[in-house]
Amino acid sequence: MHPTRTTGVKLYVRITNTKYMSETDGESEAKSDPQRYEVAVIGGGPAGLSAALYTTRLSHETVVIDRGGGRAAMMLDTHNVIGVTEDVSGNEFLQTATEQVESYGGDVVRDYIDEIEQDDDGRFHLSGNSTDIVADRVVLGMGFSDERPEPPLPRTGKGLHYCLHCDAYMFIDESVYVMGTGEATAHVAMIMLNFTDEVDILTRGDEIEWSDETQKLVEGHPVDVIHEDIESLSRGDDGWLESFEFEDGTVREYRGGFAMYGSDYNTGLATSLGCELNDDGTVITGDHGETTVDGIYAVGDITQGHNQIPVAMGKGAKAGLSIHKDLRTFPKSLDELESEGPVGETEVPGVSPEIREAAEAFADD
Repeated sequence: MHPTRTTGVKLYVRITNTKYMSETDGESEAKSDPQRYEVAVIGGGPAGLSAALYTTRLSHETVVIDRGGGRAAMMLDTHNVIGVTEDVSGNEFLQTATEQVESYGGDVVRDYIDEIEQDDDGRFHLSGNSTDIVADRVVLGMGFSDERPEPPLPRTGKGLHYCLHCDAYMFIDESVYVMGTGEATAHVAMIMLNFTDEVDILTRGDEIEWSDETQKLVEGHPVDVIHEDIESLSRGDDGWLESFEFEDGTVREYRGGFAMYGSDYNTGLATSLGCELNDDGTVITGDHGETTVDGIYAVGDITQGHNQIPVAMGKGAKAGLSIHKDLRTFPKSLDELESEGPVGETEVPGVSPEIREAAEAFADD
């Protein structure tokens, strides 16, 4: 047991007997039965693509369904990923990862999955704007969205940031703000004192929500709490934040800072399938991404843990390995050998013709 819409865009959807069907403006040129895959991954971020890379290279027919966007796609630069230089944008990083999955025989579809149902045979039927897929295993990697405060705001990545572990380094010895009123706001502000001696908390005129104990901690650290709301901001020629003007007319200069207003986890599909959630809204998983529903895995930022690309990639890899162990044909068990007899030479290798063809093409390159 496991632990307790796209319109006006040309899409390519793999179907039976004809590998691709073209759809333009939502009008299909052909109808067919659902395309069958062993593994369907929903979400084309670092976690989902890593899971797909493993299942594809481990000889399982895999499709990634991605609606586009996401936190990784918003990155102007890539930080903390060994082997990836920081001048690589999030979109460039994801494009390279997508091409890797496709090069080994995986399919990648741009679509939005709005429904998953489990069929009587245990497989999962995925439906979207243009997608009709049946899969033996499903990986959920839809992540979350950062809750944003009201404007005026700096541009994301140029003064407005959400990930301390990603971006604190760039603010060494700079003037920094932390925006919000909750526990996370106070603690991030105090953590930033490891990098700079100029840290302000901006409550935007809202009531403080952190505990009395946290208030004592804040008072014991050189952090200013600014209660007035922001009236306007100024930017430099490079688009980076330079300063905020507050309601009382004061102007404070900042290089940038962090907005701490919580996360909106994309768990609609998970809950519709019966997957249980943690108190913080993330999906409950085992060590390899197993959810509380057999055959459904969850990876990346939709699960508990650090929201970091290397962490997400590791979770995707572990899920891919677990799925392979679950789905692989060989070795047969003793019970299977006793009931079915020895494995014949014509039964091996246990690789689908499609994956074998992709492997041969990859080797030829």
